[in-house]
Amino acid sequence: MTDRTSVEPVAASEIDGFDHECDVLVVGFGCAGAAAAYEAAAAGADVLVLERASGPGGSSAQSGGELYLGGGTEIQKACGFDDTPDAMYAYLEAALGPNADTAKLRLYCDESTEHFEWFRARGVPFNPTLYESPVWMPMTDDGLMWLGENSWPYNTLAEPAPRGHRPAAPGFAGALLMERLAAAATEAGAVAHADTQAANLVMDGGRVAGVVARKYGQTVTYRARKAVVITSGGFVDNEEMLADHAPILLGHGKVSDGLDDGSGIRMATAAGAAVRRMSVVEIALTALPAMVNRGMLVDGLGRRFINEDVYPGHYSVHAVKHQPGPYWTIIDEEGFESVPEGDRWGLRPAHVAETLAELEQELGMPAGSLEATVETYNRHAEKGEDPYFHKDPKWLRPLKPPFAAIDPRAGFFDAGGGKGTGAAGFTLGGLHTTVDGAVLNNSGAAVPGLYAAGRASSGMHGEGYISGTSLGDGTFFGRRAGRAAARKENE
Repeated sequence: MTDRTSVEPVAASEIDGFDHECDVLVVGFGCAGAAAAYEAAAAGADVLVLERASGPGGSSAQSGGELYLGGGTEIQKACGFDDTPDAMYAYLEAALGPNADTAKLRLYCDESTEHFEWFRARGVPFNPTLYESPVWMPMTDDGLMWLGENSWPYNTLAEPAPRGHRPAAPGFAGALLMERLAAAATEAGAVAHADTQAANLVMDGGRVAGVVARKYGQTVTYRARKAVVITSGGFVDNEEMLADHAPILLGHGKVSDGLDDGSGIRMATAAGAAVRRMSVVEIALTALPAMVNRGMLVDGLGRRFINEDVYPGHYSVHAVKHQPGPYWTIIDEEGFESVPEGDRWGLRPAHVAETLAELEQELGMPAGSLEATVETYNRHAEKGEDPYFHKDPKWLRPLKPPFAAIDPRAGFFDAGGGKGTGAAGFTLGGLHTTVDGAVLNNSGAAVPGLYAAGRASSGMHGEGYISGTSLGDGTFFGRRAGRAAARKENE
């Protein structure tokens, strides 16, 4: 029927009888796909979900599980915080910017408490406790965490409130989240076809009418009477697409399940879909917040470049995009010993010296560079000030010998073995969609019968990112796409 390497659409007239038919066909069973499938099925549509892996979950199931929610959720209230949609919007517009998608963001913030209750109604549990310390991801089952809201300059824009909502599981809570969402979609009536990879959209005139897929090497055809919803993830696992659109990630690690190859994006663009912000990425540097807050983060020339108590993705992106590597966490013995054991993630300094001059030499920094940085830092820290970068005074303390340097290339729990770059990332750009998930073409008109959500689409993000805004906007706009796809005609 088609070249197996081609993503070009197939005309419905070329297909002699479809193998399967449904109202709404969802491509991908991660968080966005589960949300879309649930809402479409709950609206009365006959729903099929195609998943190329052997079961639901995708990258969502391998994530930390954080959901960026706020505006006054019950968990926030239980932890003693009064939050509003306006305060949430003020933070996210700045943190997800420059150039955040304000239409999507406004809707997301205004309906965030409702979205939180939707998760609870789907059986996702949250404990009413706060993890106070700065961390990439708590190894506890606390239900709330800070994600940079209380750092400068964001604490000057609105009253800070923690909004990282976490399902009640220690560490990687994404598995619990996806277990509950997949079960909810299935219980609502959605039927999943696993080990089935969508390859081409089927077009009936100018309308998307289904998908040609492959299962165990065999071609399987699907007709969608109402719409196709693409929720197949981003493209970090596609080296060619990275080279074309987001080369900043080339050579770094990948935050994915290994299947974020952009296939859904390519399939849609071949049918006339437009893309948006394909160069935007999130980067995670394996530098622990609990350590950099107590010391400092410096570049390869021994210079600080940001207040270390920001959301760690911000210092990661700033480092990789704008500073020469390698990057180092510089800390003293008192600072290291004050980090709770659980927040050390198995990391120990590989470089320790009595003097900064020795440490500079060991790290290959210019002579005097780190000495100048620490001298300036200490001089201001004695006064409880950080005039260059505005780190919160509670983290300011003069650093004293012996000094240590921790290399992000070691990886968390020493899993990197010093072989990687110390950075890993994923893509944020994708198909251009409306707030209801309708995919637009390059003229700004909707492609009839085609919707998208999650990292296959361009969501709320401008050039910034905060943990929980992938699972958050993937499910929120996945829900909207599912409801819209289930409506009659969808024109």
